[in-house]
Amino acid sequence: MRIVIAEDDALLREGLALLLRAESLDVVATAENPDAFLDAVDAQEPDVAIVDVRMPPTHTDEGITAAVEARRRRPGLAVLVLSAYVEQAFATDLLARGSARIGYLLKERVGRVDEFLDALHRVAGGGTAIDPEVVAQLLTRSRPDARLQRLSPRERDVLALMAEGLGNTAIAERLVVSDGAVHKHIRNIFAKLDLAPTDRTDRRVAAVLHYLDDARRRD
Repeated sequence: MRIVIAEDDALLREGLALLLRAESLDVVATAENPDAFLDAVDAQEPDVAIVDVRMPPTHTDEGITAAVEARRRRPGLAVLVLSAYVEQAFATDLLARGSARIGYLLKERVGRVDEFLDALHRVAGGGTAIDPEVVAQLLTRSRPDARLQRLSPRERDVLALMAEGLGNTAIAERLVVSDGAVHKHIRNIFAKLDLAPTDRTDRRVAAVLHYLDDARRRD
């Protein structure tokens, strides 16, 4: 796994690099600004980019913009975005542009090494990893959409774990239920959200996007 890190905080940038190298992962470049990051993507052809949301010069959305451009230049690039606090619009925008190989974590998660590495490997493997705190904040907000109100408490639990990027087996382990029970809950979620199977739509992603978008409209 070849990794590029884009983070303007020197301490965090070098700390991440040391952590990943200690895990025998190949950090091929680090960058402190978006331009240097994109140059590194072009030169090093990484498998994964770890990118801070807020970078110079304005410290608003330069990291997200650079991540999107990096994926345009290198299709299939896995991107794990780090943020100091929940910025749900950025999480929604990332998923809306395509959920495969995308992660969004709070920086505090880096200190929980096992969780951070699990998210990194999940994203590198083609999955999605959304910070549980982002999901929790969204699920505690009121929702006017009648379809979301149809979900049972257990179905909301399952949807929350789906949003984190967990597969059925991992959800079953987290909730201490059978794989069959998880499959049934997901089938019910799709039905209650009126998500019919098609060749063009990933219903799992559509379900997650549905409540992310709904929560953003409530802001």
